[in-house]
Amino acid sequence: MTLRWGILATGWIAELFTADLKLAGHMVSAVGSRSQASADRFAAAHGIPRAHGSYEALCTDPEVDVIYVATPHPQHAACARMALEAGKHGPR
Repeated sequence: MTLRWGILATGWIAELFTADLKLAGHMVSAVGSRSQASADRFAAAHGIPRAHGSYEALCTDPEVDVIYVATPHPQHAACARMALEAGKHGPR
């Protein structure tokens, strides 16, 4: 099974992680940001097919199996919990 990755946040670390995933042959199927404009820019820059204007929308995307949380540390726990509660922690 090929994991379909979602990237939660669009900062520098997200850029590096996305590039590494793609370099290793992984599929990045969506990105989520706090704004649609930021998600659209990130998706266009990295060839990602879907861009979500909220973290919640990314977490509920049925085309995402696992989410990489790239938020700053103070937001990390809440966003990781949201992804886990949405079942986005790997193959089922």
